[in-house]
Amino acid sequence: MTGKSKPNLPTRPTLDREYRLMHSGHALIAGIDEAGRGAWAGPVVAAAVILSFPEVSTLREVNDSKQLSPRRRATLYQVIVDHCLAYGIGQGSTEEIDAIGILPATRLAMTRALQALRPQPDALIIDAVHLPQVNKPQAVFNFADSISLSVAAASILAKVTRDRLLIDLDAQYPAYQFARHKGYGTRIHQAALQSVGPCQIHRRSFKPISALLTDHLL
Repeated sequence: MTGKSKPNLPTRPTLDREYRLMHSGHALIAGIDEAGRGAWAGPVVAAAVILSFPEVSTLREVNDSKQLSPRRRATLYQVIVDHCLAYGIGQGSTEEIDAIGILPATRLAMTRALQALRPQPDALIIDAVHLPQVNKPQAVFNFADSISLSVAAASILAKVTRDRLLIDLDAQYPAYQFARHKGYGTRIHQAALQSVGPCQIHRRSFKPISALLTDHLL
């Protein structure tokens, strides 16, 4: 996670955390993760995944999405969708991020992803974000996408889904080159903002955007 040093992590995510919860009497375990929390533009996207344990051998290449190339993520996205027991996707919109803040909007996206699951899980493993409004057992810890296979799978679905959304938005807002940076704060993105100002999908509550609005009275 941003601002935290990584502990000694396994080479690949495993099912150890899932098995612990199963041994405690929880049959269906969902992994939940988000993508886009730190971006300057676009929604925050969350995914929830319940793995099918008989199909786990097909997921041996699944890893934290940040460790994979875009091409590999796209391939694994389809493998996960085809072989998991259930998955759900949720979003927190730019408007919601600006209205309630990024953490509540992230929780909203995660809750929506969870609500989309059929069947519903008995317990959750979540990367870094506790869901106080969800009445289910939750194992929440940093770097869960590097530790839990279910969360790693969710990280891939969230990342690929969000990247595709930003690629589509690139056609609507070509000046910002969203297809290249996916809304994150790169030099290209910053230069575009300085040149033409923010557009409808920019997060005006985020400091780089709000500062630009203040400086230029946009």
